[in-house]
Amino acid sequence: MNIACQHPLEPLLTPEIADAAVAAARRRGRGAGINPSGRFEAYARTVFDDGWGDGEELPPFRTTVQTEQARSVITRNDSPDIAFDRSLNPYRGCEHGCVYCYARPNHAYLGLSPGLDFESRLYAKINAAEVLERELGAPSYQPKVIAIGTATDAYQPIEKEQRITRRVLEVLAKTRHPALIITKSALVLRDLDILQPMAAEGLVKVAISITTLDRRLARAMEPRASSPQRRLEAIQKLSAAGIPVGVMMAPVIPAVTDSEIERILEAAHTFGAREAGYVLLRLPLEVSEIFREFLLRELPDRYRHVMNVLKSMRGGKDYDAEWGKRMRGTGPYAWQLGRRFELTAKRLGLNKQRLKLDTTKFLKPGNGGVQLSLF
Repeated sequence: MNIACQHPLEPLLTPEIADAAVAAARRRGRGAGINPSGRFEAYARTVFDDGWGDGEELPPFRTTVQTEQARSVITRNDSPDIAFDRSLNPYRGCEHGCVYCYARPNHAYLGLSPGLDFESRLYAKINAAEVLERELGAPSYQPKVIAIGTATDAYQPIEKEQRITRRVLEVLAKTRHPALIITKSALVLRDLDILQPMAAEGLVKVAISITTLDRRLARAMEPRASSPQRRLEAIQKLSAAGIPVGVMMAPVIPAVTDSEIERILEAAHTFGAREAGYVLLRLPLEVSEIFREFLLRELPDRYRHVMNVLKSMRGGKDYDAEWGKRMRGTGPYAWQLGRRFELTAKRLGLNKQRLKLDTTKFLKPGNGGVQLSLF
């Protein structure tokens, strides 16, 4: 095998050729089929067969975890189309491997690929809980809901060993700080002992993300996330434990999963969800190439239809990042999706009452860099 260097401004490989460059055996259990160089790299590198027949076989992509010391963990945003202004992500990269993940381009800032690197070369913020406690203790800090797992899943498989998310929750529980958890993993049930007392004080709610009820499609799109059935069971157990739980259909993929809107909402409601939301498929930067390759590999007969419908909702482009449009899209098809979702949610009684988490019980930590009172 040889490695060719190509300047990023030159035409990119077609998805078909790129897919051939990463053999199926090397990416087994992964979502992406390609591993393009990050957009900030001086050169793009592509593995190809030089015809010499040397028989060299490259090893499979294995998950590696690099620990890092975070300087801050609360990320703030002022986006008018997001319901929270601060979030926390214990990990960078996500082993779930969702091919549509809008956070993939962030790996380019690390000099890595938004493709297979994103789901196999992970970073764990091992001091997240300690940094969080320090930030909550800052004199100027005012409590608002912290969303956990907004970019990468806080309950991805490596959390079983790392337990960073659990330590973060322990800090939030101790300080009585409100939190919203968004996850595709049934591992959230491990922390019922923390979540249940927090829920009793109105300090936490959980949103389980379900994109499809088709087990085979889920395995292809999000290979290391919990199965759809396990996510429904997680909703049921959270609800039974008194923890407010909702369902997020994120993303809705036109001509792939949009036909399941009613079924997913009905199933989630039956299992105990009382709130619901959705986000239209987003394909920023490298995600477009990765998702296109997935369609050509797994759903080639739908490729043109899916992309044409999506473009009809994105002003003729793969993606439109404009606030107010990026989450829902525009045009007749987008309007139809929105009405179907709203009417089904209304019929089921979802979103009848949206729980507002309590910020008045917050106890500023005494060891967060704050001078303690003398009396």
